[in-house]
Amino acid sequence: MTTQIAEYHGITPVRRRLRIASRWLLQAAIVIVAAALVIWLGVAVREALARKGIQFSFGYLGNVANFSLSEGLVLSREGSWLVLEGFSPSHSNLQALLAGLWNSLKVALSAIVLCTMFGTLVGIGRLSTNWLVRNLCFGLVECVRNTPLLIQIVFWYFAVVLRSPPANAAANWFGGLLASRAGVFFPGLVIHDSAGFASWGLLATVFAAAAACVVLRGRRSRLILLAVTILALIATVIVGFPLGLDLPVATRFGARGGFALSPEMTALLLAIVVNSSAYVAEIVRGAIESLPKGQWEASASLGLSRPHTLRDIILPQVFRIVLPSLANRYISLTKDTSLGIAIGFPDLFNVYGTVSNQTGRNLEGVVIVMLTYLTLSWIISASVNAVNAHVNGRGMR
Repeated sequence: MTTQIAEYHGITPVRRRLRIASRWLLQAAIVIVAAALVIWLGVAVREALARKGIQFSFGYLGNVANFSLSEGLVLSREGSWLVLEGFSPSHSNLQALLAGLWNSLKVALSAIVLCTMFGTLVGIGRLSTNWLVRNLCFGLVECVRNTPLLIQIVFWYFAVVLRSPPANAAANWFGGLLASRAGVFFPGLVIHDSAGFASWGLLATVFAAAAACVVLRGRRSRLILLAVTILALIATVIVGFPLGLDLPVATRFGARGGFALSPEMTALLLAIVVNSSAYVAEIVRGAIESLPKGQWEASASLGLSRPHTLRDIILPQVFRIVLPSLANRYISLTKDTSLGIAIGFPDLFNVYGTVSNQTGRNLEGVVIVMLTYLTLSWIISASVNAVNAHVNGRGMR
């Protein structure tokens, strides 16, 4: 069919192949020129440093760091196993950078999930028929979008987190959530030493059956898997549940047990979530308003309420529209974690500064940080594009 169309427009197959080959050659030439420029720049910088007696090398990454971080986990070898442990001055500079990367990823991934949920709610609230809800959401969006993120981070840290009550006087929410100036403490999970292979096997069966129940579409299959999930869960409780709940207990300077967020991470996460939610809200609002008004009218004529129309008709279409815009927001959000240096949060950029001051390897550190953020941006973009292609492809069938 393509050949017939080309011949109809006076383009012979040979000319068509020549055009395709010329396009590929042009793209290859652009890539070669860009690579040559990068290599030339690298060689020029290396020679300029060599003339001053400075070597461009990454060998310093293996040296002992000799400094500590307020938080951060690294992979260490314990016998034949790799385990996660807290960063200490005896670890290497490379492990320090990886601990900073871990801290940045913690904030970025948590903020992506939270700002998507909160931003969607605010975006829907911007179109609410309730005057108070609509104007509150409008005020939140306008206030957040028109103030710098750095100022918001400083506000959340000094005016909110550090002004919270101490841990021993903090309110205990929902029976296990503590919010204080020492950080936020959540209930955590602990592994019982008495748990055996049968307990873990039954628990894995519960999760596998529940996941399959969500994925599969057949009603009969779902009922069977739901029954398997319930029976496996009952058997797990009878045999002995391998996991237990570890509730935080307030002490004078913090809390014991559970899962903790440091004051710096709490403030940075709050600032980024609130800031990004304002942008996500406007993306969602714009997508909702771009849909034909007739869909609302048709839903109302069928007797569907406004919440049901939003959930079943509007939002499924909205997320197919907003995914590319959300990818841009997620990339910006990930790079914004570097502003944690303003309140002392040991993210990747902050740790890079410490390593550079200790070793004098500023250029090498800049290259590592830039390539890391570039790689993270590519991963986020590729992930959202894959989801976008899957959602839109499934919707068009």
